[in-house]
Amino acid sequence: MSACVPTRTDSKRTQRIHRPHSPPSTPPRRFHIAGADVSAAIAVFLIALPLSLGIALATGAPLQAGLVAAAVGGIIAGRIGGSPLQVSGPAAGLTVVTADLIQRYGWRTTCAITVLAGLAQLGLGCLRVARTALAVSPAIVHGMLAGIGVTIAVAQLHIVLGGTPQSSVLANLRALPAQLAGLDPAAVAVSAMTLTLLLLWPRIPGRAGRLLRRVPAALIAVSGATAAAALAGLVLPKVDLPSWRSHALAGLPEGPALGLVAAVLTTTLVCSVQSLLGAVAVDKLIATRPGGPARVGRSDLDRELLGQGAANIVSGTLGGLPVAGVAVRSSANVQSGAVSRNSTMLHGVLVVVAALLMVPILELIPLASLAALVMAVGIQMVSLHHIRTVTRHREALVYAVTTLGVVFLGVLEGVTLGIAVAVAVALHRLTRTRITHDEQEGVHHVHVRGQLTFLAVPRLSRALHHVPQGSHVAVELDGSFMDHAAYEALQDWQRTHTAQGGTVELTGRRVATGTDPGAADPGATSTGTGTGTGTHADTDTVSAPHTAHPTLHLGSARAECQCRPWTPWRNHRCEVPRLAPPAAASGQHPGRHPDRQPGRHPDRHPDRHGDAPRPTEAGQTTDPSVLTPLGGISAPAAPLGGRQLVHGITAFQRNTAPLVRGELARLAKEGQRPTQLFLTCADSRLVTSMITSSGPGDLFVVRNVGNLVPPPGEESGDDSVAAAIEYAVDVLHVRSITVCGHSGCGAMQALLQSDPGQTQTPLRRWLRLGVPSLERMADDRRPWPRLAGRAAADAVEQLCLTNVVQQLEHLRAHESVARALRSGELELHGLYFHVGEAQAYLLQGQDEGVVFDHVGAVDLTA
Repeated sequence: MSACVPTRTDSKRTQRIHRPHSPPSTPPRRFHIAGADVSAAIAVFLIALPLSLGIALATGAPLQAGLVAAAVGGIIAGRIGGSPLQVSGPAAGLTVVTADLIQRYGWRTTCAITVLAGLAQLGLGCLRVARTALAVSPAIVHGMLAGIGVTIAVAQLHIVLGGTPQSSVLANLRALPAQLAGLDPAAVAVSAMTLTLLLLWPRIPGRAGRLLRRVPAALIAVSGATAAAALAGLVLPKVDLPSWRSHALAGLPEGPALGLVAAVLTTTLVCSVQSLLGAVAVDKLIATRPGGPARVGRSDLDRELLGQGAANIVSGTLGGLPVAGVAVRSSANVQSGAVSRNSTMLHGVLVVVAALLMVPILELIPLASLAALVMAVGIQMVSLHHIRTVTRHREALVYAVTTLGVVFLGVLEGVTLGIAVAVAVALHRLTRTRITHDEQEGVHHVHVRGQLTFLAVPRLSRALHHVPQGSHVAVELDGSFMDHAAYEALQDWQRTHTAQGGTVELTGRRVATGTDPGAADPGATSTGTGTGTGTHADTDTVSAPHTAHPTLHLGSARAECQCRPWTPWRNHRCEVPRLAPPAAASGQHPGRHPDRQPGRHPDRHPDRHGDAPRPTEAGQTTDPSVLTPLGGISAPAAPLGGRQLVHGITAFQRNTAPLVRGELARLAKEGQRPTQLFLTCADSRLVTSMITSSGPGDLFVVRNVGNLVPPPGEESGDDSVAAAIEYAVDVLHVRSITVCGHSGCGAMQALLQSDPGQTQTPLRRWLRLGVPSLERMADDRRPWPRLAGRAAADAVEQLCLTNVVQQLEHLRAHESVARALRSGELELHGLYFHVGEAQAYLLQGQDEGVVFDHVGAVDLTA
């Protein structure tokens, strides 16, 4: 055995795969705050301080209430919450709700409502329904935030002009002309300076700009405006922080019970949805920053709801504003390099220190400067990116109705109205079906777009009635659902049309081409074709008429292989028998591998997959020397492998080529522009397009035995791999390179069983490139890569994981890759695909504790 092969079966490394029953005792850990957490906490504190005062001013609450909420959100929600790097505090999204509560019920009752909302959040967290809140349409959430932003901006505009805001948006708009006529020049000047600094500070160019931008723009804007007002001797209303001894705490709620319940529900809804969506957004920010989420766990949304509930209870009790996750502070926390919840908690401590020791400094801030800061935040809540997104997804109506409802009716009313419109739009899309009929080159095409339900049966029958008798018809069902009424109507028409001498071909998501009506086997199943490119369509096959489910007999040609491209690979059995032993002599069913158990697709005819000669209409078996027509292609009946190839090409030309021809024509004209280089093993079980849900032109794929990347200058290397890497990076300008290993890799098994004395064949010389992976696995100084949630199953799987990490290092040694990485134009990713589990694991870090974590469904709500 090679010296590179780890043989320490009794060493500590084996224990790392098979953990002992009792973990070794560890010394007690001392409390330690990382330097990155300290710097991040300071940055967040400098942003939170002026924003907390500004939001308190916008709500009409005591200014100290904003500081209380910021401190409680940092310390309580930061310690208990399930999103380690999300920063909680008084949020702009709660401004309109809180202002309305204060105006209706007074400050002490508003604090009591905050406490009750916190209790409600605790109950929801215990019921583990946090994920349910994410079911709200993003258009509704974005519309709600936009409506709140408009309300904030219109109200704060009056303070910016030197006046006082009114109670509603309509009242503020009506009073705006009079306010413009009597504006205060000093307030306008301070506000203009605040907005100018806020806008220009992040855009300072050069190296000096990179250093200065570390100081938050909000702090610079308020500090600069305050200093200018003090030097100019301007007389303006300023921050007034009364003594903490007179600070108002929560009292018993007073008011109509129904109104209080509605207030609690509104506060709970807005706080919960904003916090949960913020936690999801923070996870995405962590995943995209350098280093990824290796040291930061994913958010636990139920725990986050519990943390927000506890923070609201404490904040309301102490006389603070309602608490929720804040996007601006959370983004700053992540971008400042925070690695744990210590940064969030330390920021809360700093707010407490400022509230106790910096009162004289805070009282120098003009209210107009804070109002300008909050007005800018409100304007930013109306995001053009969100508007483009909802427009692209055809949800602009939901967005607009929700926004206008929040602006003119209130948050709860606007959200309710948005939900009602979203449901109406969904029902409209479900029931809207477009049916068209046209004739091209003697073939009648009936195209059904949308869901085919009983509501569309009259229009479907009308379109099919216009098809002449005895003609060839192609019916394309571009939808994912067909109810029983539509199915029966389509089946009855198909039987009538074929009985009159016509032919019918159905393609689409639920039905597809099958056997000719005149074929010898009327019970042959129909095969599906997808309706799109780049993904696998959800295609079903239907059984013969004499089975439990009636079939639609369609099409004109019968193919032996029932597995079609762009379809699910359920119970895939498109294999051919070995030519050496005859079926009769071996005692095995033809078409099955001797090591596999008999298996048959549930809706296939028993004799569909056997490759024994089939009788013709004359009762004779097919002669291998005879030309056999295969769907329009005449080719000699070659050996079974060739027949399978011809069948596959025939199926592509008939079923898939019409669907992808337009896209491929565009790619042929424009040239390839892939965004990813995918370097993986030559193993036949790895289908890169299926794993990545990619289509033509998306991936530049390089495959070899063992997914190996020869280091530059390697004598026994292969320039073809280096050439592909150079071409992908320098010519195609790919944005990412992925090295993908997989379970049960034969190359890794051969490496573990290698012997230096073996004859050096081309395969063994190639596998020498995997020796560094063996050496890495045998090195005690390097941690073993592992899978999230479990240890490697055996040494082969451990070597497969290690090999991915090692090949990424080889990639970095290539000049073109290193240059692109330095300029920030390229990303490297490691991927491990477990074939048996059909589970992809993405490499999450390159430092201590390298982990391949599960790749789950992508959340698109944020």
